Amino acid sequence: MQLEAVGTPLRLVSRQVPTPGRGELLIEVAACGVCRTDLHIVDGEIESRLPIVPGHEIVGIVVAAGEGVADVAIGDRVGVPWLGHSCGHCDYCRTGHENLCDSPAFTGCTRDGGYATHTVADARFCFRIPDAFSNEEAAPLLCAGLIGWRSLRAAGHGARIGLYGFGAAAHIIAQIALWQGRAVYAFTRAGDEEGQAFARSLGCAWAGSSEDSPPVELDAAILFAPVGDLVPRALRAVHKGGRVICAGIHMSDIPSFPYADLWGERTIASVANLTREDGTSFFEIAQKANVKSVTTVFPLAQANVALDRLRSGAVVGAAVLVPSNYAKA
Repeated sequence: MQLEAVGTPLRLVSRQVPTPGRGELLIEVAACGVCRTDLHIVDGEIESRLPIVPGHEIVGIVVAAGEGVADVAIGDRVGVPWLGHSCGHCDYCRTGHENLCDSPAFTGCTRDGGYATHTVADARFCFRIPDAFSNEEAAPLLCAGLIGWRSLRAAGHGARIGLYGFGAAAHIIAQIALWQGRAVYAFTRAGDEEGQAFARSLGCAWAGSSEDSPPVELDAAILFAPVGDLVPRALRAVHKGGRVICAGIHMSDIPSFPYADLWGERTIASVANLTREDGTSFFEIAQKANVKSVTTVFPLAQANVALDRLRSGAVVGAAVLVPSNYAKA
């Protein structure tokens, strides 16, 4: 499924199966998650190469490898995340911050992604998928899970965590926070009773509208919803010294707010992309916490339907695309 112009539906096209270059893997796609970042790319809010095959939550089987690939065999199941390549020599890469690389490549944005039957990926940036997760369960973990994990770590070790926007990322990271013994407070769109019930079913201590105040002061808040208006609200929800973490790659403008809302050593920070260490540490803890992704599966050819459902907030958990040869009978 290919995006040819900003703001247009994806188009089903046929291409020759690519050949992996040096250090690359050819992967037969078994499942690919549908992420809000994909919507930002379709809408032109994130600049991408065009035409582009979106999708950066890819699970698949290695069917060929280029020269120089080590430690990966034909038939292995791997995952491909958003960060598809980093230069390895800029100041950020050399100091362990490859997520901020000056010359990165992003899967489904600057290199073709997983809304396809096959994709090519840099072997160094792929993750082995633990057997504990099915293809459909693993797909959302590769962005929603990884960014949620990076955001949770940035939020610190507070006992009371607020999650604004209870979708793919929040429902995954809530399970880890609860396993860690924290109390989770879920914020949804006003009137989203289904989403609030979903949050409570996972064990959240409270679920309500993002327009509401939680019943207690929070130690930290993570914003998965790309809505700048939520930043001042979250600041008012955390206590002195609390942290507000903006987890999205794009957000609408943040309105002005009184300095008093920030004072008291409250902090606002963003999370950008991911590192490979985020992936290895996340999959370890996801297994320990027995994380279960809740998914809605769509055939690959219905990618536009899945994107529309995500845009309208009509997906509970995460949307996942499955090519026809991996569709369950």
